[in-house]
Amino acid sequence: MIDTTAINRERSLFQNHESVWLFGYGSLIFKVDFPFQERRPASIQGWARRFWQGSHDHRGTPENPGRVVTLIEAPGVRCAGMAYRVSPAVFGQLDVREKNGYLRFSTPMTFEDGSQEDGLVYIATADNAAFLGPAPETEIAAHIQGSHGPSGANREYLLNLAQALRELGEQDEHIFEIERNLQAL
Repeated sequence: MIDTTAINRERSLFQNHESVWLFGYGSLIFKVDFPFQERRPASIQGWARRFWQGSHDHRGTPENPGRVVTLIEAPGVRCAGMAYRVSPAVFGQLDVREKNGYLRFSTPMTFEDGSQEDGLVYIATADNAAFLGPAPETEIAAHIQGSHGPSGANREYLLNLAQALRELGEQDEHIFEIERNLQAL
């Protein structure tokens, strides 16, 4: 496992701000265990959500990592999620939650009404030690089915994410195809 907590704390992209927007595209949509001032559906451009990141600390173990989502650059693709306006102090907690390879980056976000704000997003890039990379959706589903960690079954993560995307009225074929394969196991 790689711990990116210290790196993220050095990446203070929000100094002198009373609040900061955070874009969530995975568990941050459905597992909101942090205080926020406002929550709004939003999207970012040029990124695709993929189950390509290993989870050694939440949905798997160091010996049997689970699979969780990260963002992969994809020109022309829109990634929907949820934006939260938070106090900068909340990043102390979030940096620990997202420590397994995720780094904070600044990103422009678009809200449902078309307005835009800059925010922060956690992305596990391909060069981090926990990155598992692409695989066929059938293999990803089988991997998820067999993984469990301190935060619960990897299967729950996938099913909760798929349900949250449906509640947002969003289509994500990668997620829904893995869900179909998982349900067939």
